[in-house]
Amino acid sequence: MTKPPREPRSKPPAPPAAADGERIAKVIARAGLASRRGAEAMIAAGRVAVNGRRIDSPALNVTPKDRISVDDRPLAAPEPPRLWLYHKPVGLVTTMRDEKGRPTVFGALPPELPRVVSVGRLDLNSEGLLLLTNDGALKRRLELPETGWLRKYRVRVHGQPDEAMLAPLRDGITVEGERFQPMQARIDRQQGANAWLTIGIREGRNREIRRALQAVGLSVNRLIRTGYGPFQLGKLAAGAVQEVARPVLRDQLGLSFGSDPAPAPAPVRAPGPGTRRKRPAKAPTAPRPSPGKRR
Repeated sequence: MTKPPREPRSKPPAPPAAADGERIAKVIARAGLASRRGAEAMIAAGRVAVNGRRIDSPALNVTPKDRISVDDRPLAAPEPPRLWLYHKPVGLVTTMRDEKGRPTVFGALPPELPRVVSVGRLDLNSEGLLLLTNDGALKRRLELPETGWLRKYRVRVHGQPDEAMLAPLRDGITVEGERFQPMQARIDRQQGANAWLTIGIREGRNREIRRALQAVGLSVNRLIRTGYGPFQLGKLAAGAVQEVARPVLRDQLGLSFGSDPAPAPAPVRAPGPGTRRKRPAKAPTAPRPSPGKRR
């Protein structure tokens, strides 16, 4: 079995260069009030004012010196960037709303999470690690192929793969006119009519692994993302969410914070379908005195 060459350690993605202010809709979204589209709708409805004047177009850059209000209330300061690891189960689509009415990732998240967006996506029948963040700029940074981050998958295929079948993936394969970058591909074990592979990619195009393996005669029947750059799925249970601690964000992404908070909380399990929330227990009441007795 050919052992793939060891990959050089990639550098954390650099933050974008400072610009002369930011678009007003982006600032509203970072404050957690709405998505960027939702913020644009608020602006069009005349609900947003900058420095005391209502605006009707999102084509406006603002700076921290500008006073922004929504519905006559001052806009809260933007939250610092946060990142979560989420173990996406099979059967959820990675979208806010699905036109076919299928259950979504965001509908299954624990209710205590703030508004978040996903870093990339996993399709309906894929599972495993999905990164979530409250910061749109951080989302875009982590999705760029220029980060050089390896995205690793455990893949079960129907068939009996050998090294010759996987060679085109390692060299870079073209499928239906679309060129995929070279992948890492390793055979882990044969299990009856199926085999387990470990695949590593750096781009994450639409259904890239399924299409590439189909092109060499292998049908994928299970796909689990186990890693995204330095972040690993580990033993995180299906449906659970784990926040990444600030010191890790500082070390891996170069983000700066005023001070490091307490360690990240333990994983939170999203409620399953049909699960009812438990009502808080009532406080115990003192026993009533017996008749004829005084306190």
